[in-house]
Amino acid sequence: MSLFKRSVVSEIMSHAGVVVSTLLVVWLSVLLVRLLGEAANGSIGADVVVGLATFSSITALPVILSVSLFIAVLTTITRNFRESEMVVWFASGLSLRDWVGPVLRVAVPFAVIIALLTLLASPWAYRQISEYRQRYEQRSDLSKVAAGQFIETSGGDRVFFTEEPDTPDEEMGNIIARVIDNEWLSLITAESARIQEEPNGDRFLVLSEGHRYDLQPGKPVFRLVDFDRYGVRLESDAEQSSPEAVRARAEQEIKGRPTLALLTDGTDVAHSQIMWRLALPLAALNLALLAIPLGAVNPRLGRSGDILIAGLVGLLYMNLINLSRGWIAHGRLDFHLGVWLVHALFAALMAYMMWSKLRVKGPRKPRAPLRKPA
Repeated sequence: MSLFKRSVVSEIMSHAGVVVSTLLVVWLSVLLVRLLGEAANGSIGADVVVGLATFSSITALPVILSVSLFIAVLTTITRNFRESEMVVWFASGLSLRDWVGPVLRVAVPFAVIIALLTLLASPWAYRQISEYRQRYEQRSDLSKVAAGQFIETSGGDRVFFTEEPDTPDEEMGNIIARVIDNEWLSLITAESARIQEEPNGDRFLVLSEGHRYDLQPGKPVFRLVDFDRYGVRLESDAEQSSPEAVRARAEQEIKGRPTLALLTDGTDVAHSQIMWRLALPLAALNLALLAIPLGAVNPRLGRSGDILIAGLVGLLYMNLINLSRGWIAHGRLDFHLGVWLVHALFAALMAYMMWSKLRVKGPRKPRAPLRKPA
């Protein structure tokens, strides 16, 4: 390998490593904040935060790698132009076309890794995320309650606060629960609680020695009940799920389906998911090649404008892929057309920009002198 190719490949790989690590740290920071917030609200368990963060990072890696490759190639070429190293390479008989080989030497392995992630690893990670959340949703509400914390369950209809039990034979100590149903808002206090399972499989939280305060919001209706034993059903019915939750589960399910299963499905939603999985490795190659003419800047001009234009082009590319996926899912765009249309447009844009950068412009013809009137 020539000195030019070795220096280009090593610099691109160095920049790519920095960008990947930076984006991954930012992604994990935002993800952990969101997951810890869900754990505090009782939506997920604190024991599954690390697992969900790991599997979610696997699903985000294809996009992170594609963006990192684009930024690495762009910054490498821009730096060579800014610091006038391209003058040396051009004087040695090289041109901008000679950058295609070293860039592809890095981009092709990246595209292969992205393809493996989108076709194999990401669906498996989505399935693991769904299993984690389903296992937590199938737990009883009691198992989600921690001593000394307010925990929301059943979509916020129930709020529990409990203390540590006074005796070892008690499962819970003093407990306060707020329960909202169709008509009543209830506040329940009790000295202890335990789980009781019925023969049909239903589980109840049985409260002992307590009081229940009921009121109807907006009406002057109030009642007070003292009880020795009171049961609260723990499991939530599946049919009570909101339409938003049902759609989210359906989307998570289609993302987690293996690629071979999607190929045999034949529905528009399955085709849109196949298109997305094939689009990311192709987009990585296109963006890496597109960064070559985008990075060929005039060193005398400011750098912010060129970086801004390159960022807008990359953002437009990814948004058009997402738009095509939505159109395919709703039957507005044929799958066989949508799977290559956006990539062909940006490949043509890359070819045109390369041609315009490589084209040698002839000198301007001097203007004819103005004749003085006789």
